[in-house]
Amino acid sequence: MSRRRFINLLVTTSISLLLWLNFIPSALALGGKQPNLNEPAPDFTLPTNAGDGEISLSDYRGKWVVLYFYPADFTSGCTLEARRFQQDLPKYQEKNTQILGVSADDVYSHEDFCDSEGLRFPLLADTTGDVSKSYGSWLGFISLRHTYLIDPDGILREIFLDVRPAIHSNEVLSSLEQFQSS
Repeated sequence: MSRRRFINLLVTTSISLLLWLNFIPSALALGGKQPNLNEPAPDFTLPTNAGDGEISLSDYRGKWVVLYFYPADFTSGCTLEARRFQQDLPKYQEKNTQILGVSADDVYSHEDFCDSEGLRFPLLADTTGDVSKSYGSWLGFISLRHTYLIDPDGILREIFLDVRPAIHSNEVLSSLEQFQSS
């Protein structure tokens, strides 16, 4: 087992233990203050595995953005969530929407994860946790599983905190359809 996979297994086990002990309310509180709905989403620039070097939120003005934070590459829940977003990627593209994933893993881990899972959307490396903190999605050393829907003007329209990886992409698509049809 590689060192990276061992660390990811350790992180997953720690998260599972927190969930099992029912510390979810405490964990969510530790994530920090959430940004306000209907106000500009916190801008950022982070390194990416996508070959462009760095990506900024402002690069996507004119598009909807699904900004999702997740604990770690190669963990079961994170893999399932990423696979669902990839499966639905054509639906998002039809809706002029960019998916961006963020975790504390480095760009090399993201590159391996994208190659392994066939992901065709960028993953961003928030190794210091600064961006996760600005979105209230940081738990000490990992990003929490939160998603933010940002409109083409950079305004935060919806926050998903109680994310279930198996159905989350469908929930986000449904919300996106409601916003775009109103």
